[in-house]
Amino acid sequence: MLWGWGLKTLIKRGHLTVTDANNRVHHYGVSDGAPAVSIRLRDRALHWKLALNPGLYFGEAYMDETLLIESGSLHDLLTLFAINLSQANPSRLDSLVEGVDFLTRNWQQYNPIARASANVRHHYDLSDELYNLFLDADMQYSCAYFPDGDTSLEEAQYLKKRHIAAKLRLEPGMRVLDIGCGWGGMAIYLARETGVEVTGLTLSVAQAEKARERVKKAGLEKQVKICLQDYREEKGVYDRIVSVGMFEHVGIGHYPEFFAKLRSLLKPDGVALLHSIGRVDEPGTANPWLRKYIFPGAYAPSLSEVLPVIELGKLWVTDIEILRQHYARTLSEWHKRFNARRKEVAAMYDERFCRMWEFYLLSAEMEFSYMGTMVFQIQLTRDIDALPVTRDYMLDWERSRDCPTGKQE
Repeated sequence: MLWGWGLKTLIKRGHLTVTDANNRVHHYGVSDGAPAVSIRLRDRALHWKLALNPGLYFGEAYMDETLLIESGSLHDLLTLFAINLSQANPSRLDSLVEGVDFLTRNWQQYNPIARASANVRHHYDLSDELYNLFLDADMQYSCAYFPDGDTSLEEAQYLKKRHIAAKLRLEPGMRVLDIGCGWGGMAIYLARETGVEVTGLTLSVAQAEKARERVKKAGLEKQVKICLQDYREEKGVYDRIVSVGMFEHVGIGHYPEFFAKLRSLLKPDGVALLHSIGRVDEPGTANPWLRKYIFPGAYAPSLSEVLPVIELGKLWVTDIEILRQHYARTLSEWHKRFNARRKEVAAMYDERFCRMWEFYLLSAEMEFSYMGTMVFQIQLTRDIDALPVTRDYMLDWERSRDCPTGKQE
């Protein structure tokens, strides 16, 4: 089994038992307190596919049940691989595959307006009922903010919105642009909490409809407008711009375009806050399975890919914060809720879809727990004097607003 050679080199912690498609049993690693998992391969093609491109074929095999977990859980299996991969050097074959993938990444992330819209619809135009099953009541589909171990998902998502609002230094009557507004939770929070006027942009038809419905229900139609529109088509000028969980979909070749547009939309004394998934290590590519099945066209960049473009765009970076373990916990909470409602998801779609989403949520959790994926928040201005010279205003505003238990808009 060709894959076995790679496993012998990789598995240094924990124990993996593989029964291959010829019914032969192979053991890798040691019993050292790390996860011990047994799997069975039901397709001989996996013997070479998993060696050639495990990033794609491993997830596919789990979805298609050509890879079965006979003892342990998917969480155990992914933890076992993540622990070992985080400490391993890539093999020559891995480096070759990744190198070829890297050469095509500009095409992978080529996202003109029509393609960007199609990519967004692929994921976000799934049934609202699906997202209702595992998200918090405010339908926040991005990294929550957990100050301590006792914080619930509902509280953490409220605190995320509060944390971002504190960095925007908002005043009543300001005009705010929310690029990638999702189901409208951030726009509603900012309008209600600070008295600003918000224009939210999304490319998802389902999100736009739901967000408008929520705005109307909240009685904020005079303050919040939701537009089905690409940010590149926006013509207004705003006091503040916020973007949460959208930058991952821009594509590296479009970064100059993004920051040039952001600057043109921002008043000279305006402030922008960019919240995005990123990577701690050097530039790379998106996981091929994630790119194919979950987020086509997406990529989590390193700061070394983002900051030079901001500099060329003549914007001030006035604050950067790295959120490390917050998204791992967010994803863990989402998976628990998803798993608890799995039968309902299967009734909406099918078992293969359930396995796809289980793999997505758990593998993403592993990325944030072990593999150097994080979230960054970058505060930007056009003018050096747009904000106070210390960060006290952020903390003061944040601490002045308590978070009632389970508070949601």
